[in-house]
Amino acid sequence: MSEVIGSNKAVVTWLLVVCLTIFAMVVVGGVTRLTHSGLSMVEWQPIMGVIPPLDQQEWQETFEVYKQYPEYQKINQRMDLQQFKSIFYWEYGHRLLGRLVGVIFFLPFAVFWWQKRFVASLKRKLIIVLLLGGLQGLMGWYMVMSGLVDIPRVSHYRLAAHLSLALLLLGYIFWIVLDLISNDRKEGLLQTARPIWLSAIAVLAMISVQIIYGAFTAGLRAGIGYNTFPLMNGKWIPDAVGSMDPFWLNLFESGATVQFIHRYLGMLVALLVLGLWLWGVQSNLSRLQKNALHLLAGITSIQFLLGVFTLVLVVPIALASLHQAVACLLVMALVYVVHSLGRRGNTSDAG
Repeated sequence: MSEVIGSNKAVVTWLLVVCLTIFAMVVVGGVTRLTHSGLSMVEWQPIMGVIPPLDQQEWQETFEVYKQYPEYQKINQRMDLQQFKSIFYWEYGHRLLGRLVGVIFFLPFAVFWWQKRFVASLKRKLIIVLLLGGLQGLMGWYMVMSGLVDIPRVSHYRLAAHLSLALLLLGYIFWIVLDLISNDRKEGLLQTARPIWLSAIAVLAMISVQIIYGAFTAGLRAGIGYNTFPLMNGKWIPDAVGSMDPFWLNLFESGATVQFIHRYLGMLVALLVLGLWLWGVQSNLSRLQKNALHLLAGITSIQFLLGVFTLVLVVPIALASLHQAVACLLVMALVYVVHSLGRRGNTSDAG
């Protein structure tokens, strides 16, 4: 394995730095949303936008542009320039990290390509990463645009798409890293591992849905209602759940229903991960595969507790941000589990 890592060390290090930067971008994006800073930059300037206002006149001009949009006119009429700067810098930091991800990815990508460090299959995968990164940038601006017309709040659908794309990008790059550092080949799953592998894929799909509902919860600000656990203000199913007509609209537009789905789907995911972990550690898996399951179980437990405390404490910024950060780690842990279970491995060290 050391020889494999050594031959790809520079590429692996580069991709891990990209993962770390995407992780930082998601966390800062979460704080930007929680501090209601996301609509402070009302123009999309991919090149010139890297330079913030530099003097008092430029700040005042930027503030005057912001005043022309609904968030200032309907919510922040009493905001002064200093308060505007505080929200501007969060959104600016988020966009700057997005640009930084692009630079950190593209420049080494071009150099390594020129040096012929990529085999054909890796080239294809990295081109997909490049396309997803570009799409993510466009989705970010498309999301912001939804809050610049009439209602000063971004579409929760576009928010969910923006977050999902970021986590897809993070998970996909991490999968490429795992491929590069693996010293085995996918020669076919062990008979005992295949059902666990399929179950892990099912859990990954369910957590993907859970993350989408987390974004819906954030976008609809559904987390500030029903701040008790496990009951929702004394009821397992509050009257507001399912009260919209037509019924299907409740699944996407009702704050009460969205929170209901997010909290109970979270419980279900935690139970499924627990079951997957118990099943895996009692099976004939390699030590690496079992360690991956241990990691997944630990991160899932932390994430579940963070979700509960975020809810009952009425969404404090620090806890809510940490909840989103651990969601990134959870996705990476599940990618690690699926990847490790999908490899033949060496069961002689099982234990």
